[in-house]
Parts: sequence; C-alpha cells; structure tokens
Amino acid sequence: MENERIIETVGLTKKYGQQTAVDQLTFRVEEGEIFGFLGPNGSGKSTTLLMLLGLSRPSKGSARVCGLDPVRKPIDVKRLVGYLPENVGVYRDLDAVESLTYIAELNGINGGTVSKKIEEVLDVVGLSKDAHKKVGTYSRGMRQRLGIAEVLIKDPKVLFLDEPTLGLDPDGAFRVIEIIQSLNRNRKITVLLSSHNLHHVQKISHRVGIMIKGKMVAMGSVASLGKEKFSLEEEEYTLEQIYMKYFEEG
Repeated sequence: MENERIIETVGLTKKYGQQTAVDQLTFRVEEGEIFGFLGPNGSGKSTTLLMLLGLSRPSKGSARVCGLDPVRKPIDVKRLVGYLPENVGVYRDLDAVESLTYIAELNGINGGTVSKKIEEVLDVVGLSKDAHKKVGTYSRGMRQRLGIAEVLIKDPKVLFLDEPTLGLDPDGAFRVIEIIQSLNRNRKITVLLSSHNLHHVQKISHRVGIMIKGKMVAMGSVASLGKEKFSLEEEEYTLEQIYMKYFEEG
C-alpha cells in the first residue's frame, strides 16, 4: 500500500517578471521518507521551499503539505511543519532553556508542559548539559542542534531542513545527521533535506530529487538513478557521480 503523500506539487511554477525560478514542478514526498532535495545555487530549491511553507505565492500550479494548500491555509501548514533555514538565528544573550521558552510562547505552547517539553527536546539534540550556557558561547554545530530543538517544540509532522550541515566540522555534521535519522526512525517525522553535501544526502535519504534551472530532472532512489543514467546495473555509483552527470547534461 502506498504511504500518504505528505508533500505534493502539480505544475508548480514561480516567475519573477520574465524569469522563471520554478518551472512546472511536479513531485511528491511520502509519509516517513527522508527526501534529498538537490540542485546547484539558483536551481529553484529555496523558492520551492518558500512556496511549500506558504511564504511565497506560486504563479501557477498547486502544492499540498499534509493535505493543506499553503496558499489558502499558510498558518495551518506552519503549525504542522518545522523549518530550519540555512542560517539559524539565535538569541546570543539567552541560554538554551530561555530561547526555547520564548519559541514555545511564540507557538502558543504554555503552561505546565513547557518545561518538560524543553527538557525532552534538549535531550534529543544532545544539549542537556549545556542548557544553561549562553547561546552566544555555542559552537556552530551546537547552534544548529538548538535550531532543531526549536522546530521540535511544536511536534512537527514534517521537517524542512536547508543545508543543516553547512559549515560544520565532521563531528558536528555527524551529530546533526544522527539526529535527523533518529527523528525519522523513532518519531516517524518526514524530512525534506536540501543540501550540497551529497555524501550526507546519500547516507540518509530514501529518495532524491535533482533540480536544474527550475525543473526536476530526476527523482528516485540513488540506486535507480544510477541504473537509469549509467545503464550498468551491477556497478554502484555515488550520488556525486550521478548528480554531476545530470548537472553536465542540464
């Protein structure tokens, strides 16, 4: 039986004047997937994320997130979706608990459950021991994990992660990747992961989609795309080799 389609677009298009940023995009992400969303800078990935979040109105076409139209019900979509941007904003003078308390209040979460929820998400991202340190003293990797904790406060059904390991050292990147896998495996959170780190994407994604010049030029598992592009079933190719092949042809 096919899983529920958590994200689905049909002919999604975004134009800025004469420039087409996203061109007739049709794809889906099923419940429980980690979907690697790939493409060079300027390929339309960020514009697509903005439309899925209800932060930008498409020129034509449609999108559904958790069964909801982001144009008509953007607030409802935001209640169900967690978004971690490429550059995570932090309150440097607050500690992690204070930061998360503020985020909880912004999401309408208050009362006796807040402290327990904060304790829980800090444990998930491995920051319990650093909960009362000023965020300004955190490393980039710690700030990134705090950003994940902030989106987990509202128990999202879907996570949109934009370059979550960018600029992290190997240990920091490994910790973030482990957290993403754990959230998907243990909490059944669906993940749309946009990243230029193809090794990380290949390691954790069930399927990937490759965008070039606003179009989705390939979508499927790494194994199926390798077979399709190189026509050699017995040989394994890395996602980097597959991606570069599409990029060169695109």
